[in-house]
Amino acid sequence: MQLSGNLIIIAVTCLISWIGFKDRAFQYRWMLNPYQARRKHKYAPYLSYGFVHADFPHLLFNMITLFFFGRVMETVFSAHFAGFGYYLFYLGGIVFSILPWALPRRNNPRYSTLGASGAVSAVLFAYILLQPWSMLYVYFIPVPAILYAVLYVAYSMYLDRKGGDNINHSAHLWGAAYGVIFTALVEPGALSAFFGKLLNP
Repeated sequence: MQLSGNLIIIAVTCLISWIGFKDRAFQYRWMLNPYQARRKHKYAPYLSYGFVHADFPHLLFNMITLFFFGRVMETVFSAHFAGFGYYLFYLGGIVFSILPWALPRRNNPRYSTLGASGAVSAVLFAYILLQPWSMLYVYFIPVPAILYAVLYVAYSMYLDRKGGDNINHSAHLWGAAYGVIFTALVEPGALSAFFGKLLNP
């Protein structure tokens, strides 16, 4: 029986994050500080930051979301890249979701980030592209996926411009964009099917 790649990612993320909860020095080494990464020529943090979390609620929210939507997207992407498509998709989401935020801050030592939210947003929006009218339950309230996507993007853009809450909303937005773009590239019929489903709910 083949192990689920999604469950492996969740297990590894939980283990590394848990170690980080107990050892803040370990957590700091895994998080991304673009200034330190550039100064020390260490670029592993552009990937490793996605496997550590600030606290347990942060980890729990991301992993619950990943559990439900990642298992669906794994079945789609595992058909690509010799069976490693889902891993490439997810790891790419970690890296590409953070670049637009990190690169302008590479000369400022005050900024650090951690957490899988950008990659999880990529998974969620890839799912929404394929199933725009499925129901997502937000605090037990059923919301059509496409409506959730619109509200999510609008709210994230607002909070990103407002700032001051220590949440990297830019990574959420770019992760969402990456999820849609990656899916459209590897599944060429995804975009046309998406618009067809929008017109025929």
